[in-house]
Amino acid sequence: MIVDSHVNLHGEKFADDLAETILRARDAGVGPMLNICCHLKDAKAVLDVAHMDPNIWATVGTHPHDAKDNPDIKAETIVALTHDPKVVAIGETGLDYHYDWSPRKIQRANFLAHIEAVQETQLPLIVHTREADDDMLEILQTAYAKKPFNAIMHCYTSGQRLADAAAEMGFYFSVSGIMTFKSAHEVRECILKMPRNRIMLETDCPYLAPVPYRGRRNEPAYVVEVCKALATLFDWTEEETAQKTTDAFFELFIKAKRPE
Repeated sequence: MIVDSHVNLHGEKFADDLAETILRARDAGVGPMLNICCHLKDAKAVLDVAHMDPNIWATVGTHPHDAKDNPDIKAETIVALTHDPKVVAIGETGLDYHYDWSPRKIQRANFLAHIEAVQETQLPLIVHTREADDDMLEILQTAYAKKPFNAIMHCYTSGQRLADAAAEMGFYFSVSGIMTFKSAHEVRECILKMPRNRIMLETDCPYLAPVPYRGRRNEPAYVVEVCKALATLFDWTEEETAQKTTDAFFELFIKAKRPE
């Protein structure tokens, strides 16, 4: 069994073949999936997908790209959405200074509200970070010092200093199809230094399809290729890789139930 720890199945990219997409994933050996909320207005759609299948879970949160749409978001608004039993984490949230589609001040305020919600609920935080290492490090360390929390650095492609600090706080990491890209040497070097008991697999579908599917719509079945790549990098068997990354998923997302 392989877990895909980060999917986006509720959007228009899967509107015409969602059931078939899930079946293809099952046929490929993919079990649990975590469907990610990137905008609070999409929370119902995210949860609807999760309620379709006993092994699909959900999150609630707002992506930094969309922080501008919720400039005054409060932790209690996020907390109120976590009571559904299918909600096992908060996010994806964080900082993205590559596109700056939301003003940085609003991104930071939005991110802090999500952290406050995580500290209150004790659910894990799903962190998106891109070209914002210094601010991300300062926010995470300051908040963690006030009240520790759990988090996963999703699709990690940032710097080693931030990765080391996140590992020191006990955070987890997820790796995606990016690690299969020929040019992703620095990403693979960083993965080699991550705590090997705190790494999980993801597709981030419909984005970032791994080799040999690069350029196509990504889907959960393709997480098998990420598993193969991580196995090669760590000199593990594919079975070991699937087991270790699955264990990491259920150690972090304690509200999710492991399939019998």
